[in-house]
Amino acid sequence: MIKIGIDIIEIKRIENLIDKFGIQKLKFLNNDEFCSDKPQNIAGIYAAKEAFSKALGFGIGEKFSFKDISILKNNYGKPFIKINSSKIKIKNCDLSITHDGGFAIAAVIVEI
Repeated sequence: MIKIGIDIIEIKRIENLIDKFGIQKLKFLNNDEFCSDKPQNIAGIYAAKEAFSKALGFGIGEKFSFKDISILKNNYGKPFIKINSSKIKIKNCDLSITHDGGFAIAAVIVEI
């Protein structure tokens, strides 16, 4: 079964969190995701995690947390999802992230 999830977030929202708490204190980031200090990239990570949870049909909560996955980039700069939890069972996954006009958007396709 193929499922899709999409999310959009205003980059200013992430900028405000960074200003208030600092990047290292953002609870939705894992240690391996601190690859950039650019708010648009961090907003893309947030949107990707939300989109992934929507594709699974869980949302963020008891069945899925932000820490269950990491959003990383391959050698060519393409983002991908690394699963950190044995409770997530998928066959395949693809991710696309973009940002423009003050927003970051992520789309995820999951094969379950």
